[in-house]
Amino acid sequence: MDIAALAGLVLVVGIAVLLLIGAPISIAVGLSATLAMFVIVGTQNGVLTAAQQMFKGINSFALLAIPFFVLAGVIMNNGGIALRLINAAKVLVGRAPASLAQTNIAANALFGAVSGSAIAAAAAVGSTMGPLQAKEGYDKSFAAAVNVASAPSGMLIPPSNLMIVYSLVSSTSVAALFVAGYIPGILWALACMVIVYLYSRKHRELRYTEKVTFGQGVKTVLDAVPSLLLIAVVIGGILAGFFTATEAACIAVIYSLVLSFVYRTITVGDLPRILIDAARTTAVVMFLVGVSTIMGFVLSFAKVPAAVSSAMFGISENPVVLLLLIAVVLLVVGCFMDATPAVLIFTPIFLPMVVSFGVDPVHFGIMIIFNLCIGTITPPVGTVLFVGAKIAGVGIEPVVRQLLPFFAALVATLIMVIFTPGLSLWLPTALGLITP
Repeated sequence: MDIAALAGLVLVVGIAVLLLIGAPISIAVGLSATLAMFVIVGTQNGVLTAAQQMFKGINSFALLAIPFFVLAGVIMNNGGIALRLINAAKVLVGRAPASLAQTNIAANALFGAVSGSAIAAAAAVGSTMGPLQAKEGYDKSFAAAVNVASAPSGMLIPPSNLMIVYSLVSSTSVAALFVAGYIPGILWALACMVIVYLYSRKHRELRYTEKVTFGQGVKTVLDAVPSLLLIAVVIGGILAGFFTATEAACIAVIYSLVLSFVYRTITVGDLPRILIDAARTTAVVMFLVGVSTIMGFVLSFAKVPAAVSSAMFGISENPVVLLLLIAVVLLVVGCFMDATPAVLIFTPIFLPMVVSFGVDPVHFGIMIIFNLCIGTITPPVGTVLFVGAKIAGVGIEPVVRQLLPFFAALVATLIMVIFTPGLSLWLPTALGLITP
């Protein structure tokens, strides 16, 4: 066995064994990749080369956006912004059947659009909407399922940390990815709304709730406008060329902090706790990026992407079949792996293959993120699923049963996104961010 094959074997077997014994994904990837590096460059230089690769991976100006967007999300989650967005969502969909459930979906999409975090949305919106839905007679497991199913729309609607990670790995434009996520993210929310509508037809007692007068609606929407303006400031500033994604993230922190102080929902004494929360999340993401860079070096040396491409082309050379096969693989991967390491691991493997038969890297980025967003609500490792169930105070099994129709709708939407590239590419093309 040559060195390349042995290094690849050490990497794959090492990750599999460490995951089976319960090691965190970052430790499994980092340790296995370092052991494989020993095979490539020898034990004497293995640690040094691995450290150099880690530094190379995180030494990126684009990655500076992540800690600032994370911090902005934590500030929003603690700053009363979620409640104002929920009230605005209630005005928008308050006349729809099962309006509280529809409000939950709209609020998660709005909160995701300003925070970029599915977990934060599930926690902030779910903790507010759950008691209201229980009071109106909603089944707790159904209410939790609505919250869980709709929360990941915020990972597609920018700003999105996952898009920044994909941009780093694929060398695509962050601005193009941000804009490309709008339509698929909105379609995600609409798919959830359709399921809630169908549910309301069988549970007519949930069809209507308290109506909002025109005056109350105007006041509520105006109250939420400062929070929603963050979207225009961040995305508009990037598209207009006033600042980069990293600079936009800094603006988001300042804007959300000032807004929270104006709302008097955050005090100076809260800042140390907020900074610590943001630092913990950032450390996890950065460590994953670093160890995944080592793994990427090993994968490239072992020619794993080329081997996977050859194997898949051996199954079929039809692009439709290959895209469906990749989607299935990513859906399965998403059940067992968090979205960030999955993007870091599988983008270098699949991207060269899909580009070879004409798939735009921006479109593939939306495809892979959409796939992995479904994984966040899927057992056994669905982080959003566990957070949403915990917030609602119900078990995982009843929530999963209620999620089955949402899974069907979201997979159907995924297929539509995969085979209708215009859903991802129309906006960035119209804005001149990518060439047709």
